[in-house]
Amino acid sequence: MAKKPGPKPGSKPSKLSVYLYIPNIIGYTRVLLNCYAFHVCFTNKILFSILYFFSFVCDAVDGWAARKFNQVSTFGAVLDMVTDRISTACLLVVLSQVYKPGLIFLSLLALDIASHWLQMYSTFLMGKTSHKDVKDSSNWLFKLYYGNRMFMAYCCVSCEVLYLILFYLSENHTETLMDVLATNLQKISIVSFLIATSFVGCTIKQLTNVIQLKTAADACVLYDINKKQKQ
Repeated sequence: MAKKPGPKPGSKPSKLSVYLYIPNIIGYTRVLLNCYAFHVCFTNKILFSILYFFSFVCDAVDGWAARKFNQVSTFGAVLDMVTDRISTACLLVVLSQVYKPGLIFLSLLALDIASHWLQMYSTFLMGKTSHKDVKDSSNWLFKLYYGNRMFMAYCCVSCEVLYLILFYLSENHTETLMDVLATNLQKISIVSFLIATSFVGCTIKQLTNVIQLKTAADACVLYDINKKQKQ
């Protein structure tokens, strides 16, 4: 069996070698794909959808590569999360411009960024190594989301698929979101099936984001309380 590439035990990898880890290179590729995708989003919806979804799929590939080649890094984890958040944020901003009311998508954007940022910050305060470590949480949905990879993948994929379908269905930038959803759900088609199934997963993910926001905020508050008690 071939030996997995990576730093030898006891050796200290250089900064450049970490930047050039295979999963990190995949991360840079994702950034470039997203940049070009949004450059052509209003002129070529099909190409945009392909590039954006391919970048999203690469999110799973870089995680696999990190474990396969023993190249897990904090920089890679941060690059991965930042790329996820920015790409989703850009798509939500675009949707807020083509649908009414746009506030719906901007609210989802704010919830996504705030909940993940607080979760990351509270993770460091509690001395954990991963924001996905929620074993001590009392909320079953929160634990299921981060504890079951398939369930988490379903929710994340559902969000991206729903956003991409909504963007693809937009025509004159004046549609009402509820009208578009109602019209397409009444039809018997692959699109209506995808909307229905992805809407369920997307709703679960938004609920999880709310729980994550509250849980992380509580952790920050408890940290402050404990810190004052020690003074």
